[in-house]
Amino acid sequence: MSAPRPYNDLHDHLDALREKGLLVTVDRRIDKDSEMHPLVRWQFVGGMDEKDRKAFLFTNIVDGKGRPYDIPVVVGAMAANRAVYSVGMDCDLDKIQAKWDHAIAHPIDPLVVNDAPCHEVVHEGEAVKGEGNGLDRLPIPVSTPGFDSAPTLSATNVITKDPLTGIQNMGTYRAALKAPDRLVVRMATRVGGAGGYQHYLAHQKRGDTEMPVAIVLGCPPYVAFMGPQKLPIGVDEFTVAGGLAGAPINVVRARTVDLLVPAEAEVVIEGYIDTTRVEPEAPFGESHGHIALEEFNMPMRVTAITHRRDAVIPSYISQVAPSESSVIKRVAYEPLFLAHLRDTLSIKGVKKVSLHEPLTGLLRVTIITLERDVPRTEVWRALYGAAYFKGDCSKICIAINDDIDPDNGDALLWAMGYRSNPIHDVQTLAHRGAGHGPKRESAQEEDSTLLIDATMKSPMPPLALPKREFMEKAKTIWEELGLPALRPQAPWFGYSLGDWMPQWDEAAARAVAGDYLVNGRNSLAAQQPGLKPETKFRPT
Repeated sequence: MSAPRPYNDLHDHLDALREKGLLVTVDRRIDKDSEMHPLVRWQFVGGMDEKDRKAFLFTNIVDGKGRPYDIPVVVGAMAANRAVYSVGMDCDLDKIQAKWDHAIAHPIDPLVVNDAPCHEVVHEGEAVKGEGNGLDRLPIPVSTPGFDSAPTLSATNVITKDPLTGIQNMGTYRAALKAPDRLVVRMATRVGGAGGYQHYLAHQKRGDTEMPVAIVLGCPPYVAFMGPQKLPIGVDEFTVAGGLAGAPINVVRARTVDLLVPAEAEVVIEGYIDTTRVEPEAPFGESHGHIALEEFNMPMRVTAITHRRDAVIPSYISQVAPSESSVIKRVAYEPLFLAHLRDTLSIKGVKKVSLHEPLTGLLRVTIITLERDVPRTEVWRALYGAAYFKGDCSKICIAINDDIDPDNGDALLWAMGYRSNPIHDVQTLAHRGAGHGPKRESAQEEDSTLLIDATMKSPMPPLALPKREFMEKAKTIWEELGLPALRPQAPWFGYSLGDWMPQWDEAAARAVAGDYLVNGRNSLAAQQPGLKPETKFRPT
């Protein structure tokens, strides 16, 4: 049976991005192996504001040998920035977490259909073997030219199934091309890692020599977002995607493996993972910001490749953050941390949780923003709660007040430098897992966590910058003079931190008005004998 589709597929999504000015189409010839990812990477390392980043659609693609491809590639289409992600979620950024919460609480089972766009073109058997066939027909980019050893699938939804319960899992795992009919899949084996790896272990335990797998490229956005999202083990991601859509997701049975795949997918690569042997895979630039060195991972033999007639292949910009993959995770993870601290642990005064993105890739530094005057006990409950919420996050946890911009490293150092006393406000926690990073995850090496209370413990004097109205007036003059464009970074004006009196406001207003002599007469009247210089004074 066929069915209507009350949600966007990738083509609809690209149209929506184009309409909002969030898609750049590149028609000039681009080498997928040496030029494509470096070109898109510049918008992440070239000093551009996040709001100016866009998705890139490449229509004239060749490989390192000059061989042309007839399938376009889109990079950054899921989350070049938060605006792109919001288009995929079909809601404003501030409503995304509520939409996720509703979808998880109200899952909708998928609808199995017979006719599917992903089966418009089918390559099976001998058609996936030999140079120029199978995987070799797909314009898969090299993600980190100069380091990666192979074109690698990055924007994947890898589908496996629990051999005992029959429940499917969908995760985003990289897969390196090795031959037209073979690739090697990397699934995280660490605690809290890949759901697909748990299926792999279950097949091994049963004595199965192979595990059925389908690698999907170009899902409808609601489905694509399932791969990076961390859902409880045993939850079928198709049901949560249905919750996001408010209607069943159309799925179809794969051609050569017993799995259900998204009917509107762009490309589906079917096959079997060998559970008896492993094959070297990588080097590959990883999302923790280092090159993952060569390791043994899971070889997969390809039994079929199906795709739409007008297929578009997506590729994620990952590696050093900020990146597309870090934006996807950040938008999803930060509200989860906030809900855990504020709702589950009932910690009062928690306003925001920020996962530091540049270079650290969200996993190493967690910043908790709290209201002023929150009791010390609540500050430390928040720090402990964030530290233990996710096993691979929060190596460094910092508590700050809401006047500090958590994305401004200088402001964080200022808060730590003036608002924390290391002997009282710093703690370390032992016996933490190493998590996702450049060290071998299989070595079971332990790590630790650093907790820092950088909140104000008592009122402090104002930040020593001109007040907002004077900075804004000066900015207007700056622009009238045609000086270089400004990019204000908080803090860019002075404000009270509690230790300030109205009499000082009045004196400052007189100074601005040119009436400093009045202030001089007032201070003359307050002269006192016999006091040590630097004795504090409070006007009455």
